Amino acid sequence: MAPPPNEDNSISHDSSDDQHRPISTIVIIIAMQTEALPLVNAFELTQDTNPIFPKGTPWVRYYGSYRALNVNIIWPGKDAVLGVDSVGTISASLVTYAAIQTLQPDLIINTGTAGGFKAKGACIGDVYVASEVAFHDRRIPIPVFDLYGVGLRQGCSTPNLVKELDFKVGKLSTGDSLDMTPQDEASILANDAVIKDMEGAAVAYVSDLLKVPVMFVKAVTDIVDGDKPTSEEFLQNLSAVTIALGKAVTHVVDYISGKSLSDL
Repeated sequence: MAPPPNEDNSISHDSSDDQHRPISTIVIIIAMQTEALPLVNAFELTQDTNPIFPKGTPWVRYYGSYRALNVNIIWPGKDAVLGVDSVGTISASLVTYAAIQTLQPDLIINTGTAGGFKAKGACIGDVYVASEVAFHDRRIPIPVFDLYGVGLRQGCSTPNLVKELDFKVGKLSTGDSLDMTPQDEASILANDAVIKDMEGAAVAYVSDLLKVPVMFVKAVTDIVDGDKPTSEEFLQNLSAVTIALGKAVTHVVDYISGKSLSDL
């Protein structure tokens, strides 16, 4: 388990020790209940009835022990007014921060569905581990602020895991819209992204801020540069791809069990 917070309320890490210490506690950040439940069932987790998060937040935690790991799945819950999943960067940032502060994980896994680009070789059902993540809808055309807006960050290095589980590797681009404007497309091309989602770069920002390693496991539900409307293709493939994603993340956690970050 990661060291407790310092008195200044920041997370203290000795990076050398962290790299070689067996991973004990993981937090899986996942945006939609449909995506979360197969994993909850696979790991036989229990919903927390005494929430560790601030009163009034809809955030849901499932927890339990699986193969000697403390596994926590954090789902941002349903919007209190509209009753839909709380997707997007704002909810993702908030739950990531709260989870790190309260659970002090050794590793964060952000998983979920994503759009893929056929021009980059993505197909429906492909599972990717993201090597890098960046934003594509934070356009600030001022020197240096432009780089801040893009917010490029690295995913946790997992060459052994990727090889063993035969996952694809590619760059992930994040924005708060399901569709893609011409400006978004230009930014995504500049980011050299293979897949796009609505949470990843926000999770990366908070994880980097608090110095907790994070990996990204994403499964493709729709082809962004294909012929079908994104929303239609997403809904059509969500159920089947979510099942495949659940199996992939289970394999990831199985692989992590008993290993340190440097083993990944």
